[in-house]
Amino acid sequence: MAAVYRIFGSEMSPYSLKVRSYFRYKNIPHEWLLRGANSEEYQKYARLPIVPTLATPDGEGLQDSTPIIEELEAQVPTPSIHPKDPMLKFLSQLIEEFGDEWGNKWMFHYRWKREADQISAAQRIVADMILGAPEADRSAMVEQVQGRMRDRISVVGSNETTSPFIEQTFKDGVSLLEEHLANRSYLFGERPSLADFGLSAQIYEAWTDPTAGQILQEIAPKTCEWHQRMLDPKDQGDFEEWSSLSATLSPFLRGPVRIFLTWSDANAKAISAAAPNLSVELDGIIWSQSVGGPQKYHAKSLGELRRKFSEVGNTKKLTRLLEDVGCLKFLSS
Repeated sequence: MAAVYRIFGSEMSPYSLKVRSYFRYKNIPHEWLLRGANSEEYQKYARLPIVPTLATPDGEGLQDSTPIIEELEAQVPTPSIHPKDPMLKFLSQLIEEFGDEWGNKWMFHYRWKREADQISAAQRIVADMILGAPEADRSAMVEQVQGRMRDRISVVGSNETTSPFIEQTFKDGVSLLEEHLANRSYLFGERPSLADFGLSAQIYEAWTDPTAGQILQEIAPKTCEWHQRMLDPKDQGDFEEWSSLSATLSPFLRGPVRIFLTWSDANAKAISAAAPNLSVELDGIIWSQSVGGPQKYHAKSLGELRRKFSEVGNTKKLTRLLEDVGCLKFLSS
């Protein structure tokens, strides 16, 4: 009997869906367990109160979606989620990081900014947590979840100044994705890459919410097909070369990804200086937010991205590309 992994997650968690989609693509035997309905067993494996949490067949607990995927990729290298071209592999890693960090700002902002979205999300979270509970108990918990999460929207930097900017970069970014995905199944061709797993899960979660979902349905039907495809991805061909990707992928790097790296670099500098807040200009607006809590993790993830960039061999072509799209200075620090 094949060894079975156990994924403790939530349908409301993009990082959980990211890992589940990876396991489905790799055809790795696994069980999908809702954290709320399996809380006692979940506690055995979780060092931190986050999902996804992976229980290995050996009884080890793993957390954090990217390290989980990297560890499993080393064990199950085929079919590979990395293009053979080192430059394309790094770009995939860069876009995956963008999805985890900036794509999550898009999703989290839309989910908890407006009352209709708050209620919709809170109801679904509670449904995952307490299956079969009386309606009165569910209603009380919905109000608690709504209040707690509404007050956490500032964690992703959403405030009165940044709110319009977050929403505009979402619409701009999705429009660029729509053009890029017009004639291909996945971001780097006809098979899913690490980038697809990271970014599609955030876009899918946004699609499940009323406001962002309506935007996506109206302006990005191909993008919607893509994030649905990524729930259970299958190879439909091979990765493309940069020559065929560049026309539509370069604008995405030059736009949302550059903005993300600008923010991420400012955040890392603020953390290093032990500053309580960061302030950085992002395409004409001043982005200000606290650097406490999860922002420390973002600084760590930027350091990891820089390490991966430094390890790419023969980087002339990649360096020129990153310089052209305005990203090089943030990655070569």
